[in-house]
Amino acid sequence: MREPAFWWRPHAWPSLVLAPLGWIYGAIAAKRLRRQGEHVGVPVFCVGNYTLGGAGKTPTVLALLELLRAEGQRPFVLTRGYRGTLQGPLLVDASKHSAIEVGDEPVLLSAVAPVVVAADRVAGAKLALERGASVVIMDDGFQNPSLAKQLSLVVVDAARGLGNGSVFPAGPLRAPFVDQLERTDALVIIGEGAAADALAAAVARRSAPVLRARLVPDAADVVSLRDKRALAFAGIGDPEKFFATLRASGIDVAATRSFADHHAYRKTELSALRAEAQQNGLTLVATAKDLARLGPAGTGISVLKVSLVFENQALVRQLVARAVRAALRTV
Repeated sequence: MREPAFWWRPHAWPSLVLAPLGWIYGAIAAKRLRRQGEHVGVPVFCVGNYTLGGAGKTPTVLALLELLRAEGQRPFVLTRGYRGTLQGPLLVDASKHSAIEVGDEPVLLSAVAPVVVAADRVAGAKLALERGASVVIMDDGFQNPSLAKQLSLVVVDAARGLGNGSVFPAGPLRAPFVDQLERTDALVIIGEGAAADALAAAVARRSAPVLRARLVPDAADVVSLRDKRALAFAGIGDPEKFFATLRASGIDVAATRSFADHHAYRKTELSALRAEAQQNGLTLVATAKDLARLGPAGTGISVLKVSLVFENQALVRQLVARAVRAALRTV
């Protein structure tokens, strides 16, 4: 589904009407958050967010994988495989598993590190441990209490923040803000903007690190697109962010098409996109996550990949190393 626009506007009437449902949902979510998670014999780091929709979790997971490898660890990614048909636990094999079966993010991440898909996160973590994981990174799952987490990184978009600050369905929050704040070990603010400044101050008051980062486009992808006019499309949490990144990279974006997060493209939609691009002399461009979802159907579509770069890489490295050492003393 698409995010309702009123989630990102204060005092909108639909939010006020839905507030009672938000209070009920929030009370249930808060009670669930207080459950004690299971220790499975391997450190568990979680990359999540406070809100529904995209905030930059996947690039953050990729950056964390790189840092852990630099510490001599063998990290595995653990995910539920959102919208995938397979429940797991299973180790993703991109040569056998499609995005329809395991979800788009696991297919994308499996090119970089071992990925376990499991609806049962405890069973998934145990499988990762059996296969040689020294650290498990939960891609999403901040609100899932089944596993004890040694480090929880919460990702937020600097331009979007927490929207109207209300709990679903009145707003984008997955649980009441205070209950989520208490379980935050570090905040990662991605991009430019002031919408997350109040959140950053709240995290800092708890003496938790606030880490600033930005998404950097792949240089080779930018060069390949510089002399072309693009028809950009995206089915992610915030398609406009992708389109803005293209334009900021000097790419001529002639037209854009937005789809819902994790959108399953139909053949007719792809045919229409290809026909429009051909008719107007445009190059189709999508995100890496969209191409992972399309599989072979995405042949011939260009991509603009991005990577996450922290402003203070040394601080993040210290945080990760310290968390690994502390976790290994307790698991």
